[in-house]
Amino acid sequence: LPSGVAARAARLATTTESLNSAVASWRASAAPRPPRELLLWALDQQRLYLALGLAQPAAGKAVVRRLPRELRANARDVLIARRALVRLTRPTTRPPSSFRTGPAEPAERLRRYYREAQRRFGVPWHVLAAVNFVETAFGKVRSPSTAGAQGPMQFLPSTWRAYGLGGDIHDPHDSILGAANYLRASGAPGNLRRALYAYNHSELYVDAVLAYARVIRRDVRAFYGFHAWQVFVRTPSGYRRITSP
Repeated sequence: LPSGVAARAARLATTTESLNSAVASWRASAAPRPPRELLLWALDQQRLYLALGLAQPAAGKAVVRRLPRELRANARDVLIARRALVRLTRPTTRPPSSFRTGPAEPAERLRRYYREAQRRFGVPWHVLAAVNFVETAFGKVRSPSTAGAQGPMQFLPSTWRAYGLGGDIHDPHDSILGAANYLRASGAPGNLRRALYAYNHSELYVDAVLAYARVIRRDVRAFYGFHAWQVFVRTPSGYRRITSP
């Protein structure tokens, strides 16, 4: 990765614009799977943001200021999310090989599930997508949490019994509907911060979800880009990638 503010900003701008173009071309083609080029641009963007999320806030702000105007708001919010998640989650002491992963549901199918949940419970689809992203990278992470939460939206079994609508905790469709049901019962859509805090009792978690949701709401291409991101775990010696394009 490049070092220095100017080089990092130039690389992030090029990568993000190339990723957006690849997403638009793929969606226009109606091909069932994203092309490898899209996945590689997404990986490069992700690596840049992971590095900036660990850097001092002033360094990230300096990079954002050098980006083209149309990219700044999204970059600022991605860095808000990354810094919040770094503060929220300590480096794991588990070996990376102990994490179970698998493919995410196709992006278009997930969007249908989010929109169905929005129609039924009023929770904005981009918020549900952001929760799914933060919790399990859209279902790529298959391991239960340290607290025992399970499934693509990470429910404790006891909470699932109350809000899961009788569905399968591991099924993406059922899990998304259950999450929307729980968020609605907790105050969404009128008070999204309160609802998300009930979902995970951390203001840092709420900040991260809402920041990613703002990015997705501004530009739907960002959802497809995030969907193409890989799974990294943060260890005491740095990030380790555990899935591949």
